Amino acid sequence: MDEAIKTFLEKAENGVLLDVRSPAEFSVSHIPGAISFPLFSDDERAKVGTAYKAVGQQYAFDLGIEFVGPKLVNFVREARSLTNGKPIFMYCWRGGMRSSSMAWLLRSAGMQVDLLPGGYKAFRRLVVDDLARVQNLLVLGGMTGAGKTEVLRELHEKGVQVIDLEGIANHKGSAFGNLMDEEQPTSEMFNNIVWKLVTNFSSSKPIWLEDESRSIGTVYILEDFYQQMIKAPFVIIEKDRSERAEKLAREYGALTPELLKYGFEKIRKRLGGQHVNSAVEAIENGDLKSAAEVGLAYYDKAYSHTISKRLNDNTTTINANGMPVSEISEMLLKNETDLWKKKFD
Repeated sequence: MDEAIKTFLEKAENGVLLDVRSPAEFSVSHIPGAISFPLFSDDERAKVGTAYKAVGQQYAFDLGIEFVGPKLVNFVREARSLTNGKPIFMYCWRGGMRSSSMAWLLRSAGMQVDLLPGGYKAFRRLVVDDLARVQNLLVLGGMTGAGKTEVLRELHEKGVQVIDLEGIANHKGSAFGNLMDEEQPTSEMFNNIVWKLVTNFSSSKPIWLEDESRSIGTVYILEDFYQQMIKAPFVIIEKDRSERAEKLAREYGALTPELLKYGFEKIRKRLGGQHVNSAVEAIENGDLKSAAEVGLAYYDKAYSHTISKRLNDNTTTINANGMPVSEISEMLLKNETDLWKKKFD
């Protein structure tokens, strides 16, 4: 089944991938690159499901026909417009009646349609299984403000295989990580995107990613993939607190004082009221570096506790005080093979 799914997805790269589940199902998660092409609206799907449970399959089928019948010509026209003659690759939840019915219609209209074996449910099993087996990871760590994200971005620009977990999650991974309340993907969609990136990378080269806790805001990394991160070679960037505080002051300086104070209020219980009050006073005085140093006292302690559980023979520490991002990335790139081989020595 896994090979059939992978073959389907490879072929779909040269066509148009349509998801015929309801809009609500699609918004929760879908195969990356798919286009929503729902057979039923959310309300229609709910009514058909209720009819199936309350009355039976035949009644639910007839009700579905009532909903779909008036839309048939629109489905054909929209599919032609979307595909422009390209082959269609289609799926529903389990590869059942919704995708089969839509495929019959579009094939009858002269279009080429392939169905995903087992539907989206089978795809999700593939995602979970594949991510559990990923072993070519290299994890970049360091205290808050060490510049890990910037280093990974630089490595990516140099052609290195990089997964930006915080970028995919749309969150910077702390109480200050989403002060603008930007929408995060669901955990399921997040992991679908990670899977897509992994499958497009070479397994014979390392994949760099940032050290994270299993949760990034409201998003959760799949447990088995997270365990692979824990076991991966670990590279720590060390920078002193003053340099990191200056970086954070520049990075968050564009935010309003109200948002910054709100960020500190979110960790009042953990940081302590006296320290939060000091940070708020510093913000009000425009001294963002001092405020950042207050926050770092908490985050450094928390991160030290976290990485103490990970330190082993696979760990490399780099003193990067005063080093620009470009220099750090060059050093990592130069030593990438040796760092990765630590896992196998």
